[in-house]
Amino acid sequence: MSDREVRAEDAFDIRAMAAWLAANATGAGVDLTAVPEVRQFSGGVSNLTYLLRYPGGDLILRRPPRGNHVNGAHDMAREHRIQTQLARHLPYVPRTVALCEDTSIIGTPFYVMHRIDGPIPRKELPPGVQLDREQTAALCRNVIDLLAGLHSVDVAAAGLGDLGKGDGYVARQVAGWSERYRKARTRNVGSFEAVMRWLAEHQPEDRPHTLVHNDFRFDNVVLDPADATRPIGLLDWELATVGDPILDLANSLGYWVEAGDEPLLRLFRRQPTHLPGMMTREQVLAYYCARTGVTVTRAEWAWYQVFGLFRVAVIAQQVYQRYLSGQTTNRKFRFFGIAVVVLELRCRRIIRRARITRISTTKEPSR
Repeated sequence: MSDREVRAEDAFDIRAMAAWLAANATGAGVDLTAVPEVRQFSGGVSNLTYLLRYPGGDLILRRPPRGNHVNGAHDMAREHRIQTQLARHLPYVPRTVALCEDTSIIGTPFYVMHRIDGPIPRKELPPGVQLDREQTAALCRNVIDLLAGLHSVDVAAAGLGDLGKGDGYVARQVAGWSERYRKARTRNVGSFEAVMRWLAEHQPEDRPHTLVHNDFRFDNVVLDPADATRPIGLLDWELATVGDPILDLANSLGYWVEAGDEPLLRLFRRQPTHLPGMMTREQVLAYYCARTGVTVTRAEWAWYQVFGLFRVAVIAQQVYQRYLSGQTTNRKFRFFGIAVVVLELRCRRIIRRARITRISTTKEPSR
């Protein structure tokens, strides 16, 4: 994972943080009497992640960005609890060290966890990692296996059954993400109203619920330094909950840009899913279904695809709004509005194809 100097807008009182951590951490495994060197990780568009370099080892600090947040977003206590519980059942979840809800320490709540050290795929494979087609295919399978395995976790045994809100998960997702988009919309992007209306009118029925990550991407996966085809860590549990596992897969595939996709879409690729050996989105779905035994109809998958793309657009628009309002000065966000426009066009194309398919399959046969 790439780290850099802390951006001025994301800086905090390191000595205050270090003093609080020394007094409150358990099982850190490093010398907390020292003041650490702090670096900021460059990836991610939501919660901020920092490297704390202590004598004897590194820790990771997570905190929300400053500014206004939608209800329920950037909940450090929730994210900390999910990781703490899951780390007892899944070896690839980082173990937590401390949670601070006192905003007087660094200006926001934060939590600290152990570091899982290894290369992380981003737009390209990590520096020094070279995979041939067969190895890339193995990496792809192993990453999808990671998601399928997560969906098989016994939620009650993990102590996370209360994350679920019962039936209506899909409807809540549609309503919630539609509301978020309307609140974050700026004048230079589309309304998405036709897409949101179609999503609301064609929802699939609820499936049996599982634990879902809700931000499952290659750049949240840590690879084994000795074998880059093998995942050893899964990061960023901010949005994890209990819900529809196919929606979790669709959300992941919303980021999945293939080598044959249109040029504008390829401009916004953020993970190495274009490499020879990577599955296509349709192949990922088929592999996941074979791995888990679930079935998804063509009409259902069209809906899931549109929702996954729409959700990515909402996230991009929220970040873009933060950039326009001056809450972040990170210049990589200045083009996110274009991504939102491209994603709306893609959603509309899938909807048109779904309508044509539905009309052709419901016509009376000629006599």
